[in-house]
Amino acid sequence: MPGTMSRADLVADLKAALMDSARTFSAPADADFVRMLDIAAADMHRVRPRSLVGAINLQADKADYAAPADMIELRSMLWGVGQRAQPWERRYAGRLPTARQIGTLILLSPAPTERQILLLGAEFKFLYVARDAISDSAGQTTIPADDRHLLLLRAQAEAMLMLAQRDSVRPVQSAAGHGSQAKTGLPVALWKELMAAWLEAA
Repeated sequence: MPGTMSRADLVADLKAALMDSARTFSAPADADFVRMLDIAAADMHRVRPRSLVGAINLQADKADYAAPADMIELRSMLWGVGQRAQPWERRYAGRLPTARQIGTLILLSPAPTERQILLLGAEFKFLYVARDAISDSAGQTTIPADDRHLLLLRAQAEAMLMLAQRDSVRPVQSAAGHGSQAKTGLPVALWKELMAAWLEAA
């Protein structure tokens, strides 16, 4: 029976899913398995995007603002979308800025004016796709329990990629005794199969 969505339970389930392959990862404190799960969690937005509402406090003539730490993609702005005033009306706020993400910043172009803030409010709300994360506490893991199988499948794919990367720097003598070749074939093939299965299962 699967455990909770805590880091410890997910590590245990990942080891079980990897079977004999799990023994090849021997970093202290299960660091390899933790890394696999963290990478898998960070990639979950491709199949299960998690949309959140963010907010920043506007300042007149200021164009750049810090984005939420977990923001992967800015989807749309909510500030001012309900404006119904016509250009000839006194409550018309003018052309609204467009919002885009540049690295860790949200850039508004043009910068909001004092009049716009007065008419529409200083709280700039927006929709964004958030990065998922795994926590020691199951209640703080952002991935729903229903998507546990997807997370573990993606983590298994990451394990195969790590095996391929490790073996790529461990050449072995060929059967004929001539030269050397990397032992990456099987892990790479399994990685491709598992990634395809992950995308299909979603």
